[in-house]
Amino acid sequence: MGDPGRIAIIGAGHVGATAAYSLMLRALFREIVLIDRDFDLAAAEAADLADANALARPAHIWAGSYGDAATAQIAVITAGAATHGLETRLSVTAQSAAIVSQCLGELVDAGFTGIILVAANPVDLMTLVALRRSGFAAARVIGTGTLLDSSRLRQSLAEAFHVAPGSIDGLVLGEHGDSEVAVFSAVRIAGLKMDQFCEIGQVPDLAALATEVRTAGPRIVDGKGYTSFGVATAIVRICEVILRNERAVLPVSTLLTGQYGITDICLSLPCILGAGGVEKILSPDLSETEITALRASAAVLQKALATLDETA
Repeated sequence: MGDPGRIAIIGAGHVGATAAYSLMLRALFREIVLIDRDFDLAAAEAADLADANALARPAHIWAGSYGDAATAQIAVITAGAATHGLETRLSVTAQSAAIVSQCLGELVDAGFTGIILVAANPVDLMTLVALRRSGFAAARVIGTGTLLDSSRLRQSLAEAFHVAPGSIDGLVLGEHGDSEVAVFSAVRIAGLKMDQFCEIGQVPDLAALATEVRTAGPRIVDGKGYTSFGVATAIVRICEVILRNERAVLPVSTLLTGQYGITDICLSLPCILGAGGVEKILSPDLSETEITALRASAAVLQKALATLDETA
């Protein structure tokens, strides 16, 4: 399964560099190799990170090749097409698929045998592209999925209820995108449902809250041109769970095999993650409305996949 002391990050853009920095600060890996088709960019980011590392915990950080990635335990795929302006994540599917497919081809040809973590958008479809291109078992190809969206939901609920985010259980499932499903029926605050926690009439506007969570990424992109810190932190958390074999439950994108009647597409459900990747996909008790919305989310991805397959 590769060297647990080494991680490869493929794509040295904003997300890749920020993920490398976050991984360095958490001291999860002894070696971090950055790979990018623009070698000078990867080398510059690695040098900058090495300067910071001199004041942190020792790690070897360098710009390398797919040969260096071959022995890593985890390869993080951040390389992909970026959205601009009002573009949706799905609008860059074809461009990202070409990039991710090429990266996976080189990674597999180099002899990589570890776990693939996909962060390129649209992440659900790119997870499926990576799964197909690698030929790996589905358990070993994971997308960051709605982990970040779920964190945003907990943060928004925490602000609404005036409690710490860590006191709230909340999930966003389905596509990491416009059809994502905020699962309000499963929200718990110290074990209490929202209407049990609040006095009558004090439950927040859930539709507005779901919209706020769903549009958080595009708002950030509109303001600074890209997102990086949130998704990088999600990458680090998934890597941490795998490296430490925590068997933690996280909402990540994985291949569904009949859950809620959905099959042959990657989207996010709560998954038990361990050293081998996805150990089990969980199916929470959702409301009928939420199940319908989740199936609709899968249909959106299936339609986009069909278009991708037609143009491939």
